[in-house]
Amino acid sequence: MDKKVELQVINITNSQAQIGAFAMLLGEVDGERQLPIIIGPAEAHATALYLKGVKTPRPLTHDLFITSLTVLGASLIRVLIYKAKDGIFYSYIYLKKDNEIIRIDARTSDAIALAVRADCPILIYESILEQECLHLSGEERTRSGQINDEGISLEEALQQAIKEENYELAARIRDQINSRNNNQ
Repeated sequence: MDKKVELQVINITNSQAQIGAFAMLLGEVDGERQLPIIIGPAEAHATALYLKGVKTPRPLTHDLFITSLTVLGASLIRVLIYKAKDGIFYSYIYLKKDNEIIRIDARTSDAIALAVRADCPILIYESILEQECLHLSGEERTRSGQINDEGISLEEALQQAIKEENYELAARIRDQINSRNNNQ
């Protein structure tokens, strides 16, 4: 059986690849691999609001689902990304009620929005992560941060990535710059 790897939400930004969509970046817990997933605006906003600790005046759909589970005596215990095909990720949510485990098919964006609320693990099969991930070296992780130990800004890191023709890294840095500028 394929080993499972735990992921965590690192960032959510506007997608440069798809107008009106968002890119959710998942990172390997205690690892270097990162997994970008394109998600819709509703799931992006719901997840981002929750992660930022913003309280909405009325429950959002994902909040309602978690509350409903609690009232029914069930809990979300994990999310598993079990398949990737043509850029689409497929996930299961696993619920526990009494001694029974229930598996339900879910869109990955919804599954993750629920997982962050339930504080449960987001898992993916090793083979899928390896096939779909971005590998960042220590230097790239440093460069993609806000400012590294040498005082290099995101803008300088972006220029360096373009100079080195590392367009994948340049796109990620550009997304971080846009996200930072939108939050100011």
